[in-house]
Parts: sequence; C-alpha cells; structure tokens
Amino acid sequence: MVYITQVNMAVGGSGHEHIANVRYVQTGSNDTKHCSRQQMVEFLRANPGQARVRDGIGEVTVGVVEATPPYIRTYKDGRPTDNLLNLPRY
Repeated sequence: MVYITQVNMAVGGSGHEHIANVRYVQTGSNDTKHCSRQQMVEFLRANPGQARVRDGIGEVTVGVVEATPPYIRTYKDGRPTDNLLNLPRY
C-alpha cells in the first residue's frame, strides 16, 4: 500500500488530468518517494486499490480514470472526490 502525500501539477493546469507527478510513502517506510502520473497509473493497473490518500476523516482510494491520457483521482464509496487536488504541491 502506498499513501500519496503531495502532487506536482503540469504548468497551466489545476485539474486531476494535470497531475504530473506524485510523492508517496509506502506502508512500513518513512521514506518519501516520487513517480510520474504514468508510473502511478501503471502501478494501480497492476495493483488496484493499493494507493490511498489520508484526509481528516480517514482514507480514500486512488483509482485510474481511463481517458487519453489516463490519469488518477480519488474515490470514496464509489464516488469521485477531490482529495488529490487538496494535497500540498511541490
């Protein structure tokens, strides 16, 4: 399981499809790592439900939106949410 902690946005964009890179922490580790949006999409395709975002209430699951190009967004109770967009930027 990985927990996404920060997002890096493409220049000129502010929506989920503009997330260019993410920073994350893997369960059991305090090391922060980073990857591109495409790398996270590939990780989630191979490991559905294994990325999350913590919010003030609990955790929400990160999923893949199959667009062109594909991108990531959070879902709670099967409904899309904006938790990734509320994370700190880097």
